Amino acid sequence: MIVVNEHHGFVEANSLLDLSEEQKILLQQQNFAQYFKRSKNDNQVCFDIRFKEEDDTYKLESSYIIGVNWIVKGKLPIYIKPKLNNDTNEVDYLSMLFEALKETENIKHLDNLYTIDFNAPSIHIEQQQDILSPLLILEFLTILKQIVKKGLKKSYYDVTQNLNTRVKGKVLVNASVKKNHTKSKMHFNYCKYQEFGYNSKENRLLKRTLEFAKAVIANHKSLSSESIKQLINYVSPAFSNVSSNVSLKEVTNLKHNPFFKEYKSAVQISKIILKRFSYNISQVSEIKYTTPPFWIDMTKLFELYLFKKIKEVFPLRGEVLYHEKFHKLEPDILLNSKDGKYKVIIDAKYKPRYESGSISHKDAAQVSGYGRLKSIRKELKIEDDNLLTDTLIVYTSNESKNKDIVINELLSQEDKRYLKLYKYSIQIPVI
Repeated sequence: MIVVNEHHGFVEANSLLDLSEEQKILLQQQNFAQYFKRSKNDNQVCFDIRFKEEDDTYKLESSYIIGVNWIVKGKLPIYIKPKLNNDTNEVDYLSMLFEALKETENIKHLDNLYTIDFNAPSIHIEQQQDILSPLLILEFLTILKQIVKKGLKKSYYDVTQNLNTRVKGKVLVNASVKKNHTKSKMHFNYCKYQEFGYNSKENRLLKRTLEFAKAVIANHKSLSSESIKQLINYVSPAFSNVSSNVSLKEVTNLKHNPFFKEYKSAVQISKIILKRFSYNISQVSEIKYTTPPFWIDMTKLFELYLFKKIKEVFPLRGEVLYHEKFHKLEPDILLNSKDGKYKVIIDAKYKPRYESGSISHKDAAQVSGYGRLKSIRKELKIEDDNLLTDTLIVYTSNESKNKDIVINELLSQEDKRYLKLYKYSIQIPVI
């Protein structure tokens, strides 16, 4: 396996890969690349390996996509780990996700945060390289918390029971004859009927997944925090009278009630978790795992983290919008404070190099272009056509003193080259 940091090759002066002879044979002097589809028109490079014929070496560049995947399918995998620009601080992506999901609106924005290829061959990894399972478990528990907070959904569900001297619902003739009458139990009948309560297919699936979640937490140091334990203690009692006996055939084509929107997301993530462990809970406790190839988009995670931080200081409804669409364009965040002081287009950039460097022309042009779009100006209620829109780049920084959004400093650092283009740095959690 080839192991590199995220953003390898963009910062290091020497980004040549140190390969064994066996790895060089597998690469066969070819070029390799993979991309993460963030949206219909946005493909982000995961890794790009180029063979340099003049000195028989390979150069690798990776972006802000982390995960485990194949370079040569079935033969040579790559692990891109969450480290930002140095080898000392590892990005605490779980803390970022946990913080982001405290803002319940972010649960609706988790699409395209990660991708999993269940059709590709599995990859053998060490437990500390399993960065997918903790992310899935944390997402599941957060959604489950919202369900428990509102109350579990009651519904009708089928019950099959062997009844003595009575009949209820539909008599299952074949089962009654085979299991009762052939054994001289003539007074017993297998019956199928419906009951109304909490023991529905969906709740049984969630209970089953919760058991997997508890097993994963018990074996992952990254999930041993007090906050995770509190989540488990909060959601578990609600499922005390729910069975965990469920087959995936039962939940293949579920119809979701619009009054219980969280169930759709919870069922979806439950199926992914069970499929990730091949529906076998004994795999959870193994030191070495096999995992389907996956990618996690750290840029998207930073956007969710930033959205939560901005919502903390601008909590009123409609003040902060995330990825609203305007003529097929999607600015990361729009800020329109109720007092009218802040009408800002915000672009999240997972780029710590902005601490010492200027904003790139490409990023400046992108966010400035949003400011000229009439539909966005209308959304921000900017009526003066001669008034430039405030634009802001918020970027990650290991050196920033800002752990949160400080309102008075938000538009204090204007770029030297562009008018009304500001930048603001914020710390992200590190291990």
